[in-house]
Amino acid sequence: MEQNNEDIVYWMLLNYGKWNIYMAATKEGLCYAGPHDAPFDELADWTKKRLPTHRLLEDTNVMEPYAGELIDYMEGKRKEFTIPLDLHGTPFQRSVWKALLEIPYGQTVSYSDIAERIQNPKSVRAVGAAIGANPLLITVPCHRVVGKDGSLTGFRGGLEMKKQLLNLEK
Repeated sequence: MEQNNEDIVYWMLLNYGKWNIYMAATKEGLCYAGPHDAPFDELADWTKKRLPTHRLLEDTNVMEPYAGELIDYMEGKRKEFTIPLDLHGTPFQRSVWKALLEIPYGQTVSYSDIAERIQNPKSVRAVGAAIGANPLLITVPCHRVVGKDGSLTGFRGGLEMKKQLLNLEK
């Protein structure tokens, strides 16, 4: 049985400086950008869970525009991403991720700010869980969410990665 390109998740391992990030995209756009040094299994497990009918196919040519924008960002040449995104999550998660996309480069907000933005001020804990499930690190800037007191709080890529991303944006 032949599969068409609609059932493919293209991926590559982006090696840039000290960063090693698995990235993946469907024909709709970038769907995954993982934590630095995470194993391939994390991408494979995410794909199985969120896109069970899709198969993974390594293709650096397809991934090049996505990698290019990420590299431009890491070099400080890009403040906003123009690549299409393909967000796979619950409606609540997607509403949180869309709110993250509105945080300007170089600024931070708190979890309760995000809960207010999605007009669900009591959902701070659920907002934290949705942010933790964000499959698009860097491009959906969950690193810009900090504790109410400004402290660095959890980050799927680890606090060191979060610190580096925030420093890059200063």
